[in-house]
Amino acid sequence: MSLSFPLSLSSLRRWLLVGAGAFLVLWILFFDSHSLLQRYQWHAELEQLTQENARLMRETEKLREQLAEPLSDQTVEQIAREDYGMIRPGETVYRIERK
Repeated sequence: MSLSFPLSLSSLRRWLLVGAGAFLVLWILFFDSHSLLQRYQWHAELEQLTQENARLMRETEKLREQLAEPLSDQTVEQIAREDYGMIRPGETVYRIERK
């Protein structure tokens, strides 16, 4: 009794090479540490961080402009009263708590 193969040896090699090539391509596209999916996620994260960086740069510039302007006496007094609870001598302050 002899064994007969439905595929010839060269045909089998060809199918093995095609299968190995398909496996390699799928591995690179989806499962590799630098896969296309991972690259897409990195690109989306880069876009988000670039936009956030631009927003923070605008905010920083706005704050620098505010620091460059001198504070008026009225602004200093308002900050002293509201943030630090300071009062003028002889002044009576009634605190009202909101519920």
